[in-house]
Amino acid sequence: MKHLSGLDATFLHLETPEMPMHVGSLNVLDLPKGYKGDFYEDAKKFMASRIHLADVFTRKLALMPFDMTNPVWVEDDDIDLDYHVRHITLPKPGTNRQLQQYVARLHSSLIDRSRPMWEFYIIDGLKSGQVALYTKVHHAGIDGQAGVEVGKAIFDLEPAGRVVKPPRSRPRGNSYQLGMAELATAALRNTAQQYVKLFKMAPAIARAISGLASPDEKAAEKDTAAAPKKFNLFAPRTSLNVSITNQRTFAGRTISLAETKYIARHFGVSLNDVVLATVSGALRHYLADNNELPAKPLVAGVPVSLREAGDDTANNQASMILVSLASDITDPVQRLKAINASSNSSKSTMNRFKAVILDDFPTFAAPWLVSGIASMVGRSGIVNLLPPAANVAVSNVAGAPFPMYFAGALVTCYYPVSIASHGTALNVTVQSYNGRMDYGLIACRRAVPDITEIGDYMLAEHRLLMELTQKHPAAAGAAPAPVPPKTVAEPSDDEAEAGPVAAARKKPAARKKAPVKVAAKKAPVKAAAKVAAKAPVKAPAQKGARTAATTAAKKAAPKAPARKAAPAKRSSGSASRAAAA
Repeated sequence: MKHLSGLDATFLHLETPEMPMHVGSLNVLDLPKGYKGDFYEDAKKFMASRIHLADVFTRKLALMPFDMTNPVWVEDDDIDLDYHVRHITLPKPGTNRQLQQYVARLHSSLIDRSRPMWEFYIIDGLKSGQVALYTKVHHAGIDGQAGVEVGKAIFDLEPAGRVVKPPRSRPRGNSYQLGMAELATAALRNTAQQYVKLFKMAPAIARAISGLASPDEKAAEKDTAAAPKKFNLFAPRTSLNVSITNQRTFAGRTISLAETKYIARHFGVSLNDVVLATVSGALRHYLADNNELPAKPLVAGVPVSLREAGDDTANNQASMILVSLASDITDPVQRLKAINASSNSSKSTMNRFKAVILDDFPTFAAPWLVSGIASMVGRSGIVNLLPPAANVAVSNVAGAPFPMYFAGALVTCYYPVSIASHGTALNVTVQSYNGRMDYGLIACRRAVPDITEIGDYMLAEHRLLMELTQKHPAAAGAAPAPVPPKTVAEPSDDEAEAGPVAAARKKPAARKKAPVKVAAKKAPVKAAAKVAAKAPVKAPAQKGARTAATTAAKKAAPKAPARKAAPAKRSSGSASRAAAA
């Protein structure tokens, strides 16, 4: 048996029917050319040969007597792949939006705790002829980086896959669960060890807390000039900060990783700062549409990894910082710089505590106590009255920079599907994959019924930041950034291109210095529109991508502005279709 850490178990205790605590991903797969088989059956056989490579696939929970402390992981020697790997066929016409809505519905249901806590869905019926893979795993078993490691177990670098050594045969146990006496003894022993660990770390924790009274002078000097004038203790209340139901809505959007890096280097900020600025600009427009943009800046809750380099343990090793989204600043560049300053300040504070942050702590009586509080908070509506700590959760996970294959099929996209929670009805998680930045937006359907608009506003904000790199000089001391390669991506086949995106260009026209107004007048809109793609879309062929990259590399950076300006009223969908043609 293996004890869950205090942090791992917290995801179990906080789970309610309204707030499932599992994470997942949506991948769209290109089947091998000429494939005529049954991909669902092939996927089951494939998983049967791989599940022993990651503990999360073969372990289940064993609950403690009377729930007096956290449960433990035990090996399950009777795994039913027909249950864990499932098959779904979308009704006609099989559009991308139908796929996203079905994934949202699947993500709203709880995982069975009596089995290994994972489920895979093979979804066919897409009118593109592709097949989708939706996965979900309970957050008690993995965090973002551990999920990447699990991906290495099931994904290959070549269509033919790699040879995997079968697991060693083990004698099958006779008991479905461990005995009460054995579990109770293990619980008492683990609780005692947790208290000893806490006692040993007490001096270091005390030093870290006292260090708050003496600010880090070097960090202060670095961030004072650009730091926000004031960071409020609580975030402003918006329609995103309410009690949620178990209904979910999901949307995915794709942005070029090369362009995101280009923006970051040009303005001298981090990649994560650009992601936060993209989300900030989108939420500004979304809230302004309903006249509810608060005067105070929005705040993002941003997970930070505590995992040491090379640690691939399947558990949670993360904490969270609060970063101002500077949504009260109209100018996108100044907003980006303010986000960078706030992020640096929060990271500096986190670094001073990182060594003493506990991911394992005493949890005697926690299962029934924390679960009871979580249920009461969600159903009492108290979240609707208390000021929120953060308005939105934003996470950025580094993924594979190369193409991968699942059961011989090419993975074209990697959209993360995360957790919406009481008080934070919207979660935006980003994962990089093979030159892409795949944004997964998950939210409570009642709180955010029009999540696709937020996704479209994010694309418009990215195009705006790209245009502003042509107007603003590179940051002092920033390394020269090459002109990023232009990525051609097909538009979504079922959502109107001119709807929310056009609104992003037209609605702000009545407000002075509206950032999106600039985006509709400059030539780079045409180039950037090629990048923005709605999820999930079919990735371009590898050969075509290499040809496009080679052609772009031969052109010198100064020549880009010489291209003819795109018509101001041309929608991003038209530009994308022309590019794809």
